[in-house]
Amino acid sequence: MKLSIVVAMANNRVIGCDNQMPWHLSADLKRFKEITMGKPILMGRKTFESIGHPLPGRTNIIISRNKAYSPSGCQVYSSIDQALKGHENTAEIMVIGGSGIYKALLPLTDRIYLTQINSTFEGDVFFPEMKNSQWREVANLRVIDDKTVSFEYCFKILERVSKSNKK
Repeated sequence: MKLSIVVAMANNRVIGCDNQMPWHLSADLKRFKEITMGKPILMGRKTFESIGHPLPGRTNIIISRNKAYSPSGCQVYSSIDQALKGHENTAEIMVIGGSGIYKALLPLTDRIYLTQINSTFEGDVFFPEMKNSQWREVANLRVIDDKTVSFEYCFKILERVSKSNKK
């Protein structure tokens, strides 16, 4: 099983503010849909609640310590380990947040689909620090003419340098 993180992050590592993304990027949402469609998406409860409903065309996996939490159309697990064991025969699981889920799974992640936002934002949720030496950039598409926003951004794909560095 391959674990891939999908994240949009500002230069100051902000990924959220008040349970929402601090920006709206239509191109990023389109890319997110393309990357995740047909694959299981793993997220924490707060991320799910910020979305507000199961995302169609994907198995929605939620991690919640609340055993009574059971939103319709989703699979809920009380731990990340349980969720991974429940999907161990899956080719790729897309990890979509939030911060605690990213932090727990970053050491096990094989690939990161990163939307790098070339600006800083106020926020209360951050992507965890990562060792750049463990990752190599395999794709970088700079979005030049998005006139709907006042900042530049690019889509990157990072792959772990070697499996031996995972932990």
